Amino acid sequence: MKKRQEKHVLIYGDIFVDYIATDETNTEFSTFLGGATVNVAAGVSRLGAKSSLITVIGEDEDSRFAENQLRHEGVDITFAVRSPEKKVNRVYVHLTPEYDRVFVKYIDDTPALQVQPSDLQEQAFQNASILHICSGTMFQPTALATTKRAVELAKEHNLYLSVDPNIRPLRWESEEICRDTILSFLDQTDLLKLTEEELTFLMQESNIEKALDQLAAYNIPIIMLTMGEAGTLAVIEGAQHHVTVEPIVPVDTTGAGDAFLAGVLRGLHLNGKPKSLEEMLAHIEFGNQMGARCAMKVGALSAMPYANELE
Repeated sequence: MKKRQEKHVLIYGDIFVDYIATDETNTEFSTFLGGATVNVAAGVSRLGAKSSLITVIGEDEDSRFAENQLRHEGVDITFAVRSPEKKVNRVYVHLTPEYDRVFVKYIDDTPALQVQPSDLQEQAFQNASILHICSGTMFQPTALATTKRAVELAKEHNLYLSVDPNIRPLRWESEEICRDTILSFLDQTDLLKLTEEELTFLMQESNIEKALDQLAAYNIPIIMLTMGEAGTLAVIEGAQHHVTVEPIVPVDTTGAGDAFLAGVLRGLHLNGKPKSLEEMLAHIEFGNQMGARCAMKVGALSAMPYANELE
């Protein structure tokens, strides 16, 4: 009898390696695995749900470091693409005398080496419950084509489509191209997570209520507008619900949004499509808690909560 394959949360995106200064002299650096989609994949895994990452991995020192870290985090990379020439993205982060983080340099030596649409394996989608994407690679033509194909396969296999715009305007040729590209995916999106800044950027409207009215035209079943210490404004089937979060003293908010999303996706993966409004709001409340826990520690992935830490 063939063993039934365990379902996973399927995530597509780039790997980053963060070089973070150890002190304010900014001469020595510690190395961390990073990137929004990687953080979500690892966050889901830490919370006891299976995650699988579609990405491209090279053979350089940073790639080996990243692969070892992903395996350590329990992220499945069966469907990742191997390309010996690929160099993973590097981000250098300096510290100010007040220990604030400043992103000073982003290096991508091999931007054209991406997962091709033909590299996507149908089995990855057959074994998935959710496909999660963000716009971090969409500025690159091949990656955009791959994202579109991944969404097609997700829809063919009746997967939940989760989208986090995760907008980085400096990586795009223009704000208009960035905006139009992200908007082109929204009419297929089941779950949208975004910040207030991303909402106003996409809708070109500074008033949050008016921007939400415009976003309603895309008929997205679940919208989650994260607002930091104010919690999350959830728009579910067109109705607004404010999901609060217990107040904390934040130490570092880097990665808190990824931890929030990992918490929500974990709930949807383990419990299936929400059967009631209360069930979905509970997933969002759990996501709020995960984001808050992450913000109480220094780091992004290093601050992500584990299942055994939950009450």
